[in-house]
Amino acid sequence: MSQLATEVVGTCPASLAAAIRREVWTGGSWEDTAHRVAAALRRRLPGPDLLTPEQLSGDPAGYQTHLVHAEEDGSFSVVVMVLRPGQATPIHDHLTWCVSAVLQGAEYEEIFALRGGRLEVVARNQNQVGTVGGFAPPGDIHQVRNSGAGIAVSMNVYGTDITRVGSSVRRVYDLPVR
Repeated sequence: MSQLATEVVGTCPASLAAAIRREVWTGGSWEDTAHRVAAALRRRLPGPDLLTPEQLSGDPAGYQTHLVHAEEDGSFSVVVMVLRPGQATPIHDHLTWCVSAVLQGAEYEEIFALRGGRLEVVARNQNQVGTVGGFAPPGDIHQVRNSGAGIAVSMNVYGTDITRVGSSVRRVYDLPVR
């Protein structure tokens, strides 16, 4: 499982943090907020150089997440995830809305629905560099896998300060998949 830094270890461009802040403060539903933050991120998509070369090399033991911004009021945080080839997150959902953007490599995402004690795949996405998407509970059960031959890097914005709650993950699913 991922190791999460509990202090800011990279750099989030100030203009990006300000743009996210504006969209979060606009209010509205979690789904609306996720869509507005995704649009703001698309317009200001940074490169993977938010992290050091050492952080960008990943960890053979599992994917890594690095905190690059935590909003002082706890309203959002920004994390950069690094997956080596073949590494994957567990199947999980989130505490709050989430926006993800691929900065390097490719991520294969499967989205699931919980039906009768089983998980059913409802969508499959091959997310290339520049792909930005947002979603909110319910309906946010997914798994992300590095489907390429190189390191995959994505930026994830969560509607909470993960240093205060410990993780963006609400639940990990260990159920049969059909």
